[in-house]
Amino acid sequence: MGRLFVINLEGRMYTCKHCQTHLAVYSDLISKSFHCRTGKAYLFDKVVNVTTGEKEERMMMTGVHTVVDTFCVRCGSLVGWRYETAHEKSQKYKEGRFILERFKVLGPDGSAYSMGHEDHISGSEVDEV
Repeated sequence: MGRLFVINLEGRMYTCKHCQTHLAVYSDLISKSFHCRTGKAYLFDKVVNVTTGEKEERMMMTGVHTVVDTFCVRCGSLVGWRYETAHEKSQKYKEGRFILERFKVLGPDGSAYSMGHEDHISGSEVDEV
């Protein structure tokens, strides 16, 4: 098990839904408007306390991306993925950045996100198929 980073920013952090391990801080949040298999997702510049899986190519709504899944370092839960390579020029801004699936994390106020009907609506911001 790797070194566990503890962040204390008075409620401005995102944590693993299962074990409340700190994963990200609000100041590293880039976008709240991503979608994935389980509904909405957050795009972060930096995430801590995760381990990564193997690189794989995934076809997403915005094109082919090379990604690695990210897992909570404490409990091993799949919490999202990191973009390694974006093959479309317009998607290069995602490289090195992280997706945290809202359904798998607790928000800055400690609340859990629950998937609703609106999460199944697709559109230009939908990222993973």
